[in-house]
Amino acid sequence: MKLTIERGDLLDALSHVQNIVERRTTIPILSNVLLEATKGALKLTATDLDIEAVDSAEAKVSKPGSVTAPAGTLFDVVRKLPSGAEVELELNPESQRLTITAGRSMFELPTLPAADFQTMTPDEGAVSFKIAAKDFARLIDKTRFAISTEETRYYLNGIFLHAAKADDGSAVLRTVATDGHRLALAELKAPKGAEKLTGVIVPRKTVGEARRLVDGLDEDVEIEVSDTKIILRAGRAVLTSKLIDGSFPDYARVIPKGNDKKMTVDNKAFEAAVDRVSTVSAERSRSVKLSVSNGRLTLAVNHAETGAGNEEIEAEYEADPMEIGFNAKYLLDIASQIESPDVEFMFNDPASPALVLDPSDGSARFVVMPLRV
Repeated sequence: MKLTIERGDLLDALSHVQNIVERRTTIPILSNVLLEATKGALKLTATDLDIEAVDSAEAKVSKPGSVTAPAGTLFDVVRKLPSGAEVELELNPESQRLTITAGRSMFELPTLPAADFQTMTPDEGAVSFKIAAKDFARLIDKTRFAISTEETRYYLNGIFLHAAKADDGSAVLRTVATDGHRLALAELKAPKGAEKLTGVIVPRKTVGEARRLVDGLDEDVEIEVSDTKIILRAGRAVLTSKLIDGSFPDYARVIPKGNDKKMTVDNKAFEAAVDRVSTVSAERSRSVKLSVSNGRLTLAVNHAETGAGNEEIEAEYEADPMEIGFNAKYLLDIASQIESPDVEFMFNDPASPALVLDPSDGSARFVVMPLRV
């Protein structure tokens, strides 16, 4: 194998695939990236056996061939080469080492045979649809912060992606994530073909890689979903992942329907006040008490060991005065997803979950469970 490739093109392709590689693995070849040189292109593949990322770049190939090389080291070497450099990759058939040459720099990396590298095969009967990259990024951003990190409840360790019916009966593509303490939901009009999607749980790591893949992309993303896998195609890049085999809970039962006490506050002022007051909250619970009455919201923390703090901001509220506690981090996570100048809280009572809405975006909803304070 021998080829020449522009450093920027190689770095872009490597950056798309090398994040998949687990730094600590008991299977040596899983630390490697598969390099396949064919006429006019270099194809790169990385996998951890649950996710596979493929990307390619234009290259001048003088000797076609394939080999695997350490993904992290190769990425670091290419990243540190001068911008605009022409990089030559050559596999020495005798030493079986990959030589990387750029200007006066030369590196040799150990390799493993390409034949030992395992790749994933797509499933039959997949649901396929196209979606604008920015729309797909929005569905992820509005919900992924609520993904559970508790491994025992593995079915919550991802985003639930499915077709649903909106209140007006139209088909929507919806993402939902919850950790049992808060829930985030986002939706958009279902793209053609997506209305057949029955519902799958996309793992947290895959969600992160998919978001990185579509970052700044202006074109459509093609998505294929089967019973066991999801495949995303964005330009030359392809991301394939296994799905979480489990049943996502009936989230509709958690979304409050009868919350009639409405509080409207300036979102930036609310976010800043929560951030300041929570500085003295106990690290584990991060609880903040909200005392809401006509025209006023007081945020307070009072902890025997860490101290006390309170702040008052203006609020629109016409119901009976109420005190309710929340985890400050959960409030900050939700506030960061509100695009309107104001945020709306719909309360029922101090022991019931609150519904949080963005006045400018009816397609996103957030639910947060209260704390005893």
